[in-house]
Amino acid sequence: MTREEKTAAIAVLKEELGNAPFFYLADSSTLTVDKINKFRRLCFQNDVTVKVAKNKLIQKALEGEDESKGYAALFDVLHGPTTIMISSNPKTPAKLITEFRKSEEKPILKAAYIDATVFIGDDQLSTLTKIKSKDEIIGEIVTLLQSPARNLAGLITATGSKLAGIVKTLEERSE
Repeated sequence: MTREEKTAAIAVLKEELGNAPFFYLADSSTLTVDKINKFRRLCFQNDVTVKVAKNKLIQKALEGEDESKGYAALFDVLHGPTTIMISSNPKTPAKLITEFRKSEEKPILKAAYIDATVFIGDDQLSTLTKIKSKDEIIGEIVTLLQSPARNLAGLITATGSKLAGIVKTLEERSE
């Protein structure tokens, strides 16, 4: 790879990783071509971009970014073959890795970057599958906000029918 090709590859990685709020670094070495193609197809079907890059290029792309993003914590896991998984949903790659590993030993999670938080190690996979997406959190907030209004409407309706029942009972007694 020439210097110009490396510079171009770093620029592409820098743009992709810099614009991605969520990405995973995994080790998918030792998977056969058929198995890695199966995994890539699974990722493609779930809108997860999969790339393989040299660790030095990944590190150089992340080094040039803003230090407040916390990429420095990822540098320790950049050894051996590294597969990058970029997604718009924070837990989709974790679910895909978990699902794929029901029949295979790999990919192994090296690290995950979720909104400036770094999760390191394969033992974090179960935690990552439980992360809620932005849409799920918004849905829960809307439900919580609607709950008091529903309760109030239910009480008003119930009070009216109770009052009608009491009036009917009193009317029947007087007869």
